[in-house]
Order: sequence, then structure tokens, then C-alpha cells
Amino acid sequence: MEIVIDTILHNWHLILLFFIIAVLYSSVGFGGGSSYLAVLALTGLLFTQIRAIALLCNIMVVTGNVVLYTQQKQYHWKKVIPLTLFSIPMAFLGGYLRINQTFFFILLGFTLLFAAITMWASNKVVTNDSKTTTDLNLAKNASYGGIIGLISGMVGIGGGVFLAPLLHLTNWDTPKKIAATASFFILVNSISGLIGQYTNPEFSINWQLTSILLVTVFIGGQIGNRMSNQFFTATQLKKATAILIAFVSIRILIKYLF
Repeated sequence: MEIVIDTILHNWHLILLFFIIAVLYSSVGFGGGSSYLAVLALTGLLFTQIRAIALLCNIMVVTGNVVLYTQQKQYHWKKVIPLTLFSIPMAFLGGYLRINQTFFFILLGFTLLFAAITMWASNKVVTNDSKTTTDLNLAKNASYGGIIGLISGMVGIGGGVFLAPLLHLTNWDTPKKIAATASFFILVNSISGLIGQYTNPEFSINWQLTSILLVTVFIGGQIGNRMSNQFFTATQLKKATAILIAFVSIRILIKYLF
């Protein structure tokens, strides 16, 4: 018990930030995975631990979403399966690959910068269910899923930040089905990437801290779900997140590129 208390006292600022992110993001239906990763990148944790913690938080956040979307029958499995068919093994490979700290943070910096630009460029959250959709062929679905899966496993994200904008741009399906697909994509790739990391001999994680953060995210998410955007609109939160993530990404890139 003393060890748990010491861990909480030593990392109270990190735990508080995770709680706030979980509450705010879940209140508007988001997961907040990129923000968790950005916050972890500013800590002194080993990069191998950062990747694992981020993926575990992803799993905790999106599992409930996947269950809900499944109950609502939002999955068009003939379109979803090709996207994930190659992303799962590639996410495993990305997690398993041995990469050094410098390469990890450079890749993370560019990934977060892309996420920030995407969030800022999206001026509104689409809520209408357009009937006009486009089918990507099997090769395109597989290639997009595979590339995103590889990067996701290496960085420690679920890949939704890459997949969702791509599906919207190609008018892949209705906004709600795209959200459902992104949640499923994040879940399976986070699990696959985590398994890949675990099988890597260099895998390490502070289970004491990670367990506390997972409980924090779960509690914050449950509170946020019941608050229903009382603080910010989804668009406002996306803009604020874009600024935060852009700041972190530029700071990382300056440190490891120059």
C-alpha cells in the first residue's frame, strides 16, 4: 500500500492530467489517445514504457465504444475486415521492431504534428449521415491499413488519427460508421502492437504507475460520459488539442533533429 501511495504522490501531476483528459474527451465522445501520448512524451519515462502505456490507455478508452457501436449495428464488416486484415500483423511488427530512442521520438514528433494539423483543419464535427459513400478496393483497403498499422505499432497509437481523416476524405461511409470503424481499428491495432512490444526482449513497463493511470482513465471516462459536453464543444476541444499536440511535436522535433 505504501508503494502505491508513493507512486501516486510522485506522479500526481501526470495522474491529474490523465484524469482531466479522460473527462473532457469522453464528454464529447473522443478517446484522447494522442493527448495521452503527448503528455507522456514530456515525462522522463523510457520510450519503451511510453509506447506500452499509451496503447493500454487506448484499449481502456475504446473498448466501451466498440461494444456500443456493435450493439447499434454500426459495423459494415465486409468493409471493415479488409482494413484490419493487414493492419493487425503490421501493428504487431511495428511493436516488435527494435528502434532506438532518437528514431522513436522523431517518428512520434512527425506523427503528433500530423495529428495536430488534421485536428486544426477539421473545422467542424460532421454529424449528418450522408447516403453517398464510396468503396475502396481490397488492395487500397489492405495497403492503407497495413501502413497505418505499422506506424501505429512503432509509435504506440491505435492509428485512428490517420485512418479517420482518410476515410472521411474518400467518403468511405457515413460519419458514424467511420467513427465506429476507427474505434475498432484502434482497439485491434493497440492490442496487436502491445503484443508485439511484449514479445520484444527490450519491453519494459512500470505496472504500478500504469495500473493507476488505467484506473484514472476509466473513472474519468465514466464521469465524462455522464457530463455530455458541459465544458467544451467537440470542435473547441479539437482546436485546443491541436495546439497542445503541435507544441509537443515541435518541441520533440527540435530536440531530436537539431
